[in-house]
Amino acid sequence: MAEPLSASRLVEVLRKEGLTVHEVRNWRRHNRNSKGPWGPLNGVMIHHTVTKGTESSVNLCYEGRSGLPGPLCHGVIDKKGEVWLVGNGRANHAGLGDSDVLRAVVNESKLPHDNAANTDGNRHFYGFECINLGDGDDPWPEEQKVAIEKVSAAICRAHGWTEKSVIGHKEWQPGKTDPRGFTMNGMRDRIKKRLAGKPSGNGGGGGGGTDEKPAPERPAPERPRPGTRYERFPGGGFFQAGAHSPIITAMGKRLVAEGCSHYEDGPGPYWTEADRKSYAAWQRKLGFGGKDADGIPGKVSWERLRVPKS
Repeated sequence: MAEPLSASRLVEVLRKEGLTVHEVRNWRRHNRNSKGPWGPLNGVMIHHTVTKGTESSVNLCYEGRSGLPGPLCHGVIDKKGEVWLVGNGRANHAGLGDSDVLRAVVNESKLPHDNAANTDGNRHFYGFECINLGDGDDPWPEEQKVAIEKVSAAICRAHGWTEKSVIGHKEWQPGKTDPRGFTMNGMRDRIKKRLAGKPSGNGGGGGGGTDEKPAPERPAPERPRPGTRYERFPGGGFFQAGAHSPIITAMGKRLVAEGCSHYEDGPGPYWTEADRKSYAAWQRKLGFGGKDADGIPGKVSWERLRVPKS
């Protein structure tokens, strides 16, 4: 549930995690954004390429194939554990998947069985293709598995996610088998252990390069200070016409800080239509839709907002 990382920021967090990163051609502007929305981002999806060879696999993921234009992911992880960035924005990697799985990723709860293909995954997931034939016999070198772990941890750190925001393609779309050759539960255990420590890199170096000037970063939203105590969810029935409380003011300030403001004069202590519209924008930012984004706070979205005690 986050705004996409900029190209510069993605490179930074991957290298800080200790990864060798190659920037392929015009990857910073290479995307499918004209075909649909990109974001909010809710997780990382791992795939296998069903190919062998680094150069050919990277070219395929950059260019795509007949009937499926590239980029086919955001990065390719080779057998040596190096990362080749091929796209920045919407990519053709996830396809349609299960809305219940997306909800579980957003909530970082237990994954249900994927039995539907009703939700656009290209909008909500970073995708990484790992070079492997996917036949169950092609080995997964430890260097490659460590790189999958590091890539996932780096992005989770950047967004404040846990390992539960990382899934395999086979957990998203019915009929898919990738990645084949290791379990996603085992990989999530590795990611969890890595997230418990500090990044192992220094944020510099790496292969490849670009002549492009890095895009300016958007200012980070104001966050409550460490040690802040947060308001407990008062229940959806609390938020109705006529409600008056300093909690509503504190909530409105957090919505403004998150860029979800429909206020003209700023938030106040009375529950208004501006509050509802602003909160609906927050719910959509988290990836909710339909009746789950009606602007009435729910427990999950409230806890994610982290409203400081007044």
